[in-house]
Amino acid sequence: MEADKIGIVGAGSWGTALSLMLSSLGHSIDLWVFEEDLCQIMQEHRENRFFLPGYPLPGNVRPTHSFEEAVRGKNVLILVVPTHVVRETVSKLQPFIQPGCLVINASKGIENDTLCTIHQILEQTIEVPIRLASVSGPTFAVEVARGVPSALVAAAETLEIAEEVQGIFSHPRMKVFTSTDLQGVEIGGALKNVIAIATGISDGLGLGYNTRAALITRGLVEITRIGTARGARPETFAGLSGLGDLVLTCTGDLSRNRSVGMRLGKGENLNDIIHSMKMVAEGIRTVKSAFALKNQLNIQASLIEETYRVLHDDKSPQQALDDLMKVNITTEFSGIRGLQ
Repeated sequence: MEADKIGIVGAGSWGTALSLMLSSLGHSIDLWVFEEDLCQIMQEHRENRFFLPGYPLPGNVRPTHSFEEAVRGKNVLILVVPTHVVRETVSKLQPFIQPGCLVINASKGIENDTLCTIHQILEQTIEVPIRLASVSGPTFAVEVARGVPSALVAAAETLEIAEEVQGIFSHPRMKVFTSTDLQGVEIGGALKNVIAIATGISDGLGLGYNTRAALITRGLVEITRIGTARGARPETFAGLSGLGDLVLTCTGDLSRNRSVGMRLGKGENLNDIIHSMKMVAEGIRTVKSAFALKNQLNIQASLIEETYRVLHDDKSPQQALDDLMKVNITTEFSGIRGLQ
């Protein structure tokens, strides 16, 4: 397809990896960098030495610390910033968004106070008419940068927009599927981080593969319960943004959320873990949203609840595990709309 002028807002590992992949397709990329010192390093040395070292930036990727340079005149805008700063970031870039721009969310989270997914935040905050979409799926940034064969789902409320995003992201090393379940794709991508922390805690406690498999599977049930109660389609959670991303994040050694869980399981303090990390582990905040959603929707989600208690109520991981084993059981898929 014809090359686009693309602005990518957020130069963490994922935003940088996307700039590498999309630039290899001939797109011109302006990459907004939050850290002024990192932006200077990237301009001078053509490498993101903070978050994705070892992968040179090609000439058609231009790092910038200016919202105006990254956004003005772009027909495609990709947002890759942590969920808790999406509203603030959009308020600063909004004056430069052109009407009709295709705005693609590539982050994964649910806002704590409003319980909005990211496309809902964008609908509320961007005042000019735009087209909205999200991309999600089982993708570690460094493996996309290396060109490892991967897959994503492009989601939008209309198939036409989803197919446009599919065309932008499709790459010899990236298979892109479409979905019109925007809500489901975003919920799956957000809540899998919570389950990844839970499975990391299990691994940190030194438990076995049986436990890990049970946590992943029951975690998927809880994600699906919440998603379908919010209007998502149950089959979405069997796809790339549900089961696919869940398996990757719960088992992969590159997973920041699993790493947080493992360190908690080994007895480390959450604040110490947070302060030692360069990059954001979205699940730490998202578990608050997941806990609030399960209560708001009156849904049984014991795994999410116990993970919340460990992270934010100082409950011991071992006690959380013991309490999980005491939960009353029902039929396997009870509480999932569309599968009852």
